[in-house]
Amino acid sequence: MTTKTPTGTPDSTKSPTQATPLIPLPPAVARITTIAGSAVALVGTFLAWTWTAEFPGDLTVTGYPGGLQVLTLIGAILTLLFALSGYGIRGLGWLTPGGTNSPVVLLALGTFGTTGYAMGAISDELGGLVNLEPGAWVSGIGSLIAVIAAFGLPVDQPYDESDPNPSLWGRFRHSLTAPEPRRAKELPSWAEILVIAAGFGIGLYVFSYGIGTDYSELFVGFLIIAGFGFTALTRAGLLKRLSALTAKHRNITVAAAFAAAICFPFTQSNDQFALIGANILIFATVALGLNVVVGLAGLLDLGYVAFLGVGAYAAALVSGSPQSTIGVQFPFWAAVLTGAAASLIFGVVIGAPTLRLRGDYLAIVTLGFGEIFRITMNNLNGNSGPDVTNGSNGIPNIPDLEIFGYNLGIPHDVLGHQLTRSANYYLLMLLFTAVVVTVFRRSAESRIGRAWVAIREDETAATAMGINGFRLKLLAFALGASLAGFAGTVQAHVSYSVTPEQYQFAGSVPPNSAFLLAAVILGGMGTISGPLIGAALLYLIPAKLQFMADYQLLLFGIALMLLMRFRPEGLVADRRKQLEFHETGQLDVPEDAELPETTGVAKAGA
Repeated sequence: MTTKTPTGTPDSTKSPTQATPLIPLPPAVARITTIAGSAVALVGTFLAWTWTAEFPGDLTVTGYPGGLQVLTLIGAILTLLFALSGYGIRGLGWLTPGGTNSPVVLLALGTFGTTGYAMGAISDELGGLVNLEPGAWVSGIGSLIAVIAAFGLPVDQPYDESDPNPSLWGRFRHSLTAPEPRRAKELPSWAEILVIAAGFGIGLYVFSYGIGTDYSELFVGFLIIAGFGFTALTRAGLLKRLSALTAKHRNITVAAAFAAAICFPFTQSNDQFALIGANILIFATVALGLNVVVGLAGLLDLGYVAFLGVGAYAAALVSGSPQSTIGVQFPFWAAVLTGAAASLIFGVVIGAPTLRLRGDYLAIVTLGFGEIFRITMNNLNGNSGPDVTNGSNGIPNIPDLEIFGYNLGIPHDVLGHQLTRSANYYLLMLLFTAVVVTVFRRSAESRIGRAWVAIREDETAATAMGINGFRLKLLAFALGASLAGFAGTVQAHVSYSVTPEQYQFAGSVPPNSAFLLAAVILGGMGTISGPLIGAALLYLIPAKLQFMADYQLLLFGIALMLLMRFRPEGLVADRRKQLEFHETGQLDVPEDAELPETTGVAKAGA
C-alpha cells in the first residue's frame, strides 16, 4: 500500500481529470468502426486462408472455419457482443457490469494477435506471404481496423489525481483498466447455482479444448486468445461477480469444480491428453502442499521436491517391483500410508534442527536438503553405500495399482466410454486432490491456520502474542511434507519408475522445486485455486510447446519477471495480497487538519 503524504488542504471540489482515448475519434464513429472491423474479421474466417493443406488445420476450405480460424471467429464474436453492449441493448447489459470499453479493446487485441500469429505462421512454414489466400487478409485487415477503432472508444476511468498527464505508455495501460463492477441484483438461489454450474462448464470446455490441441501452432493461438479473453472478462466484471457467487455458495462451488474435473476424461479420446491431466493433478497437489509451507506459514522451502521423491521411493520399494531391493508388495492403502509417513518423518527430522532459522538461511538449508536427497538416492547403489535404491538406475517396472479388484492399468468401459490407463490414474489422483484440498481448507480456516498467517506476517509479533512459532512452523513443514509424499505414491505408479534425476531443484522437465515454487507464486500464495491453476499452466505449456524446449528456462524466467512486475500477488490473489501490492485509495497517515477553535475554556483557578 502506497503511503500518500498530503501537502496541503485537500480540495474536495476538484474533479478527477477526464481520460482521453489513445486515438482521437468521435465515440460513435469508434464504436461503429469497431463493430464493422470485427464483422469483417468474422467473415474472413469463412474464406480460405491458404492454398495448401500442408499447414496444419486445413485452412483451405471455404465456408467452414477450422484450426486457427475458429479462434479468430470466437474472438471476433466476443468483440462484437461486448461492443454492442455499449449501446445499452436489452439483453447484453449483463456482459459489462464493470468496464464497458476496456474489454472491447482487449478482445480486439486478442483477435488481432491470433490472426496476425496465424498469418505469420503460415508465411513462415510455407515460405512467404504469397501463400496467404484472401480470407487471411480479410480477417487480418478487419481485426486491425477493430483494434485501431477500439482505442478510440472512451476510457472507462478518469486519470489518477497523482498523474493527471500520463505518458503514451501510461495512457495505453490506463485504457485497459476498468472500474469495480456494479452491485448485482439478487437472484434466486437456484439461479445462482445454475450460473456457477455454467461457469465451470465453460471452464471445462476451454481447458479440454486447450489440452486437446493437436499441434503447437493451434496451442499458441489458443494461449493468445485465452489470455486476452480472460483479462477482458476480468475488466468487464464478470469474473468478480462469479467469484462473489462462489464465495456465497462455497460447498456448491467445490462440488461443481470436482464434477467438472470428473467429466474431463470423458471428453478426451487421446490417452496422451488424459496422461497430461493426471500429471497436472499430481503436481498441482504437491504445489498445494507447498502452499501450506510457503503460502500460509511463510517458510521459503527450496528443496520441497525431495518430499515428493521420498513418497515415490517409499511406494516403489513396497510396490512389488522385481527391481525393488525389499521384495515386498503392500496393498494400495498401506503403500499410500507408507509414502505419506516416510515423508512426514523426513519433514520432522529435517525441520526440527533447521526451522529456528529464518529467511534466506532457511532457504539455503532446504536447498541443501533437496540436493542431499538426490545424491543419497544415487549413492545407495551397493557400491558407494547400501544397495537400497539401485543408484542412478532407480526402481523400474513398478506394477499398476489394483483397488478392490479394479486394475488401473487396464482400460475399462464406463457409461459407454473407454477409460484408458491414464484416465484411471487421473480419476484416482482427482480423489487424492479432493483430500488434499479438504485438508488445506480446514487447516487454513482453523486456529492453527490463523497462527501460521500471523507467523508469516510477523513472527516476532506472533511470538510476543503467545504463539509458539517453532512448534507451528514444524507442524506446517510436516504437513506439507506428508501431502507431497501422499502424491508421490501415485506418481511412482503413473511413471512406471522412479530415478534420482527426477527430483532436482531446477530443470527443463517438471517436477522440480523451482517449478513447484513458481506454481505457488504464479497462482497466488495462500489460496486453494491459485496453486492448482499455476501448476496446470506451468506443466501444460511446456508439454504442448515441445519445439521451445531449448528456451524453456529462459522463457520461464521472463514470464516470472513480467508477473512480478504487473501482478505480484499472483493470478488468484486473496484480499490481503491485493491490499498489500496495490493502492486502495486509503491513506496510511491521516491528512492534517486544523484543530477547531475552542471558546469559554479558562485555566483552573483563574
